[in-house]
Amino acid sequence: MSEFNLNLSAAEEHLEDDVEGEVVLGVLDGTTADEEWIDTVEQGNVLVLAVEGDLNELANGFARPVKDVGGNLTHFRRFLVVSPPGVEINTERL
Repeated sequence: MSEFNLNLSAAEEHLEDDVEGEVVLGVLDGTTADEEWIDTVEQGNVLVLAVEGDLNELANGFARPVKDVGGNLTHFRRFLVVSPPGVEINTERL
């Protein structure tokens, strides 16, 4: 087997220190304005929303604007996961 050298100290120098954003948990039930969801994603946050009602109707007002700016939306079980541009949602294990 060949020897593998990994210098973690050198690798840390290439990592970005200014990681922004957070995971925001919420409920998608029609009580929160679409603009609030859009603003949250545009600020670099990931939304994990428990869907209470018809997903297509509830997400209609913010899904297209999020996709237009490069965000992603994925429905998983009873949740809608919404990520900002540059944050992919990996669904390979589903």
